[in-house]
Amino acid sequence: MSIDNQLLMQILEGALLASAKPLTVAQLGDLFDEEERPQNDVIVAALEDIEQSNAGRGFELKQVSSGYRFQVVQNVSPWVGRLWDEKPQKY
Repeated sequence: MSIDNQLLMQILEGALLASAKPLTVAQLGDLFDEEERPQNDVIVAALEDIEQSNAGRGFELKQVSSGYRFQVVQNVSPWVGRLWDEKPQKY
């Protein structure tokens, strides 16, 4: 069974959004049964398609040393960072 590129992109996006940590190409490949597993270069090409399709949005697909992850783009991080701003405790 072969997975078309659109479905592959959806699977990769879902996995990256659900994961608490970056995922490597090998880990993303492990999502598939052996007979349907895409080649690593096909996974990388799909990741590049995802990266391009999200250009200009508030988040981006980023390759870091430990794999791929979605992250907030730098120019909106001051606003998004307010979600985690800790208020001083009142005693």
